[in-house]
Amino acid sequence: MSQEQDDSAVPQVTVDALQRALASEHAALWAYKMSTAFVPADWATRARADIEAHTTLRGQITQTLSDVGQRPVSAQPAYTPPQPVVDAVSAGALLVSAETDTIAAWRSVMERSTQTALREAGLRAMIGCTGRLAFWRTVTERSPVVPVFPGRG
Repeated sequence: MSQEQDDSAVPQVTVDALQRALASEHAALWAYKMSTAFVPADWATRARADIEAHTTLRGQITQTLSDVGQRPVSAQPAYTPPQPVVDAVSAGALLVSAETDTIAAWRSVMERSTQTALREAGLRAMIGCTGRLAFWRTVTERSPVVPVFPGRG
């Protein structure tokens, strides 16, 4: 995803979308790390792999923003989950929410960029997030497993 361009090569609307995607990656990592305390061992194994994937995405987008001369947004010290996390199912629901949010953020990168490399990176991120979303929707018994338009409402 790294771009070796100057500030003027990336429009502000694209930078803003990249910053939102980075913020969503920060939030997803927080959600995953918090959720691992509540999920069974087999889900925790999957969660750790998902943490690695989001850590990679966060690193890539941070580098991209730095490459275009932008200061990447920082993670918040904590986030407010949409509902209390008290057991495995509510932890899984938090991860469904986190993946849904990251898909929407990466979709925004695709929609707000004309650079092929950024659009391709956004698409790859959406595909990865959709796979993770399908897992968490499955284990929390949500239907459909993959929403018709991932990243939308």
